[in-house]
Amino acid sequence: MNIKSGKTNEKNTGRRVRVVVAERNPFVVSALREMLECDGRFDLLGAVHSGAEFLELAAAAKFDVAVIGWKLADMDGADILAEIQNRQLGVRVTVFSNDHDIGILKQCVRLGAQGYCFQFDDPPIIFDTILAVAHGRICIPYIDINKVNDTPLSRLTVRERELLAVLSDGWTNLQIATRTGISENTVKYHLKNLYDKLDVRNRAMAVALYASEKRRPPKSPFG
Repeated sequence: MNIKSGKTNEKNTGRRVRVVVAERNPFVVSALREMLECDGRFDLLGAVHSGAEFLELAAAAKFDVAVIGWKLADMDGADILAEIQNRQLGVRVTVFSNDHDIGILKQCVRLGAQGYCFQFDDPPIIFDTILAVAHGRICIPYIDINKVNDTPLSRLTVRERELLAVLSDGWTNLQIATRTGISENTVKYHLKNLYDKLDVRNRAMAVALYASEKRRPPKSPFG
């Protein structure tokens, strides 16, 4: 992992946007590096290949925007976005995807990504997305906002929402079993059904999705 000092680059490059790339494919990293360095508005501090390395950088938060691939060596984009929320890391992220799956885009929006672009987009689109995110805006491709708001959480039963709420409070399976009078195996069964409904793989992703929806302002009845 070769990361330049953010402090030094701020002094030497003035208003350039400091970027960190997290991507497992070295050819994609090389192409991004060439584009960003030739443009002149960006300072690429470095690139990492794993989610664990990226989260270390995010904890230090010495960059303006992270550009992350959807699939890293050890994690995917959903895992990383969930960890950013769970650890309350104040970083701004653009997801750089090579997949046209609308489900991935919706998942990124729900998990708090500020930007989203495709690896096959023209360079000006990629640059504009990174700049918009660096300046505090959200920049994603067109999507029917009603479909984004129709999250899996809206289809949960009252009991399932209660279960998700106690998960977000940090309850263990044993605590849930003890306080609800059911076996721990039954709790695991209910959790598996809950994860399937939410289209997530684990507790951390479910909690991040729940936290993201709680922070979203109520939808106006006037659209």
